[in-house]
Amino acid sequence: MFRKRPTLAGQLLASQLTVILLVLAAVAGVSLAQSQAVFAIEQGRRVTQLAESLASSDLVRSRLPAPAPAQTLAPEIQSSLERWLVSSVTIADAAGEVVASTNPLLIGTELPLGPGVLDGRGWRGEIEIGGRTELVGQAPVLGPADGDDGPIVQLGVAVVGQEVPSPAALLAGDSPDLLLYLGIASALGIAGSWLLARRIKRQTFGMEPREIAGLAEHREAMLYGIAEGVVALDPQHRVTLVNDVARRLLDLPETAVGALVDELGLTARLRDVLTGTAAGADQVVLQGNRVLVVNRMPVAKDGRSLGSVATLRDRTELAQLERDLGSFRSTAEALRAQAHEFDNKLHTISGLIQIGEQDEVVAYIDALNRHRQSLELHIAEPIRDKAIAALLMAKSAQAAERRVRLDIVAESALAPLDPEDSADVGTVLGNLVDNAVEAAAGHARDAPLPRRSDTDAWVAVAIVESDGAVRISVHDSGPGVPPETAGEVFEHGYTTKAAAGEHGIGLALTKLVCEHHGGSVALEHTEQGARFTAVLPLLHEPAPTPSAR
Repeated sequence: MFRKRPTLAGQLLASQLTVILLVLAAVAGVSLAQSQAVFAIEQGRRVTQLAESLASSDLVRSRLPAPAPAQTLAPEIQSSLERWLVSSVTIADAAGEVVASTNPLLIGTELPLGPGVLDGRGWRGEIEIGGRTELVGQAPVLGPADGDDGPIVQLGVAVVGQEVPSPAALLAGDSPDLLLYLGIASALGIAGSWLLARRIKRQTFGMEPREIAGLAEHREAMLYGIAEGVVALDPQHRVTLVNDVARRLLDLPETAVGALVDELGLTARLRDVLTGTAAGADQVVLQGNRVLVVNRMPVAKDGRSLGSVATLRDRTELAQLERDLGSFRSTAEALRAQAHEFDNKLHTISGLIQIGEQDEVVAYIDALNRHRQSLELHIAEPIRDKAIAALLMAKSAQAAERRVRLDIVAESALAPLDPEDSADVGTVLGNLVDNAVEAAAGHARDAPLPRRSDTDAWVAVAIVESDGAVRISVHDSGPGVPPETAGEVFEHGYTTKAAAGEHGIGLALTKLVCEHHGGSVALEHTEQGARFTAVLPLLHEPAPTPSAR
């Protein structure tokens, strides 16, 4: 049969009662020691003075040398006992033998004397006399040896004693109400301990220490065993908990717990998401070279805010897959636009044949060939990386569908790149071109009606490879970026679109890719539109140029 363990409240109550009893015992001990010290000082001084008074009495000095001094001194010492309210009065001769005492049993016995008393010095202290411990004062009795004219010698010793009281008597005599005070203090301590034990039991929801320890172990195992980062903040936005995954994702120091969010060097958007300024679930943020998905949940109990808990998931690889998927989506959009364009051209050719305009058909087809050759001349020849050239062809078709002319600057030149570098260059180029086409098309659409026919929406792209880096410049005919917001365009969430939705991450990802390569991206506000310039140092050697057959 297992023995039932005491509850937490019971353990606390027992511990506190033990402490209270120890404190009370210490108080009693201090009070007893103080009472003993006071008794030794006050009563010791008193019995010493009384012994000296008795020793200087003419009756004692005259009767002590005489024969049978006990009979003549007995009335004097008995009177002194009653008058002084002491425990004993004793007189001994020069040899230390008791000759007169208020305790007749002591007569004829040797009196315990202090050091130097028989040499004419006084002494006080505790001795065993008459079967009890007394605090005595011993004073030498001095007088002439033979009559009044003899030399002064020590005739004996006068002793006055006060019985040493017991500890209980000392405590009661020092403070008659001390035991009452100790009893009241004990009752208050017991009541306070019981109330405190009940309060702690309510605050711990009735759980015992082993259960609390188990919960703490489970929490540690859960927080540090999951693959997601966890950051907990109090209502003042101070970090109260952060697991190892969150430390790694956010590059937090070991001293992060207890620090304010503003002191951790996080991006402005991540701070807004963690503090709840940017509301919404599954917020995509950029921190360093990582793409994170942050989900923040406020924590409250009984209507009182306890802070918040945010989980962080690393989606950097997923973002890379999304960029690759975006390339395929862009190609699909280009094919759709080209299919739509081909349908229009075929309908035109079919109509010309039906009305018998064969010469016009030939001229129209020649014009289409010249247009195709012009595209190849301006894109495929200077841009020899097939993926980038295909991307530009697709973007050109998309731009044309939106009535925006996409121009490739004459000095553009790009050799075949390593597939990884080519993918990153395509990501940056695609994002910059998409933003430029959007800005140019929107500006042309919003132009006043009298000038709309004169509006020429265009996007100029320059791609140059030199010194192991690719420099991309995208200039558009849009409205440009207001100077007051120029510093925010590369922050996640910035967009010029009317309905942002999930927009506003393209330029932020562009900056992330550039910085991953050790490069940069910058914005320049020009007289007409905006110019974005990105520099991407190549991470790999360029792909070898295929030899001509």
